[in-house]
Amino acid sequence: MIVEKLQNRQSSFYNTLLKLAIPIVIQNLITSSINMVDTIMIGKIGEIEIAAVGIANQYFFLFNLLIVGITSGAGIFISQYWGQKDKENIRRTLGLSLISSIIFSILFTIIAFIMPETIMKLFNKDPYVIGLGVHYLKIVSISYAFTAVSLVFGVSSRCVEDTVAPMLVSIVALLVNASLNYIFIFGHLGFPAMGVKGAALATLIARIAEAIVLIFYIYTKKGVLSAKWKQMLDINKSFIQRALRTIIPVVINDMCWAIAMIIYAIAYGNLGTQAMAAVQITTTIQNIFMVFTFGLANGAAVMIGHQVGAGNIEKGKEYTRRFVKLSIIVGIFIGIILALSAPTVLSFFNISEEVYNSALKILYITSLIMCIKVLGVVIIVGILRGGGDAGHALKVEALTMWGVGVPLAFLGSFVFKLPVEIVVLLVGLEEVAKVAFTLKRLKTNEWIRQVTD
Repeated sequence: MIVEKLQNRQSSFYNTLLKLAIPIVIQNLITSSINMVDTIMIGKIGEIEIAAVGIANQYFFLFNLLIVGITSGAGIFISQYWGQKDKENIRRTLGLSLISSIIFSILFTIIAFIMPETIMKLFNKDPYVIGLGVHYLKIVSISYAFTAVSLVFGVSSRCVEDTVAPMLVSIVALLVNASLNYIFIFGHLGFPAMGVKGAALATLIARIAEAIVLIFYIYTKKGVLSAKWKQMLDINKSFIQRALRTIIPVVINDMCWAIAMIIYAIAYGNLGTQAMAAVQITTTIQNIFMVFTFGLANGAAVMIGHQVGAGNIEKGKEYTRRFVKLSIIVGIFIGIILALSAPTVLSFFNISEEVYNSALKILYITSLIMCIKVLGVVIIVGILRGGGDAGHALKVEALTMWGVGVPLAFLGSFVFKLPVEIVVLLVGLEEVAKVAFTLKRLKTNEWIRQVTD
């Protein structure tokens, strides 16, 4: 009887996880594939173009992480409110997330139009790279508000266990982006070959289409997220203050991480255009392999958030133990597959032998630390945030990034001028420190907090 009960609980856990994680994995895979398609197609033009687009996308990366921080912080509330079946507060949280995200997206677009050269010069001094990147950045920045809307509704959909909508919309975005890339970059169907500008235009149109289709789906379905403006704006000072206590640490966490990634890019860029191209290519490939990790992490955040919100603390702890074990298994598996497939995947890129060799070494190094990397992401993005412990997640990220990763990156690049693959290895020590601190936190019960109280 006891064995049967345990088997049923395990079956329920994995069924729920698969229901949540598989569409998220597919969506993240599609999103990463869009970046891969961009990089491969632009790579057919040349390495300088890859570097220009990669650098311009560092600014989008910063913007994207800010919006992800807002939506993820709001998602902690939505998950716990969903566990309580509190539709009114779900809609209020959705409104707060939407308004905040749109305001910041407009601000980022204005900055991109006013000072694109300044942004590009932070990462590279090559005037040709800067010129190409400026054109790309100004066009793509128009899409930021649409990206924000898609992220708000996409993350909120996951939190109320509707992971299908974001997945379907990502398929639309991939098809639109790939088709328009082919037409605009190389010049087909009567259009002139626009190169980097064409890639930017394709991305802009794809993100507009993504936002429109997602909103249409949600409001046609008439679920909890198909709220009227009056319902979304029914918020008072007390609600905003309570929400911001959780959202702000998540935003700061993600922004600190994003700024650290940008500083890493500056360190890599200091080693030359070819080093930057190698990092850009390997980052794109790594993101493809990390989709399973973020599926697992987002599944953990939603499932643990629901249990904590509903007051099922012991079940939340049980889920945590299972997610830690799963993370280790998934990390080892992904690392092995990445190492075995690295030479084949790199063969798709039109790059020099020097860039190829550097990229191959970086991928091998990444595969070695993949298990640690996966575990860190699942604990911070999934378990701690789902449990309402965003503040401690921020402390750990800040300490390890700025106390370990960033100093080592600058020492390796600017002081010792080491090969780019060695600098990547040094930065990887940040992940080891992060996991050590977060595992210690999980041994306590202090990470479990009902943020909706």
